[in-house]
Amino acid sequence: MDSNLHSFSRQLIELRIEHADLDAAIDRLAETVEPRDDLLLRRLKKMRLALRDRIVRLECLLDPQEPA
Repeated sequence: MDSNLHSFSRQLIELRIEHADLDAAIDRLAETVEPRDDLLLRRLKKMRLALRDRIVRLECLLDPQEPA
C-alpha cells in the first residue's frame, strides 16, 4: 500500500509539472502567434483540462474526504 501511495504522489507531481508546462505554452501561443491558431489553442486547453481532472482524481485518492 505504501508503494502505491508513493507512486500516486509521484504521478501527481509529474501531472502538476505537465499542467504548468502546458499552461505556459498556451500563454505563449496566445501572445505571440499571428494569426492565432484558435483550433490549436482549443486543443491545448482541452488537454490542460483533462490533466486537471486527472490531478483532482489523484488528489482524492491520496487524501480522501472524510464524511461530515
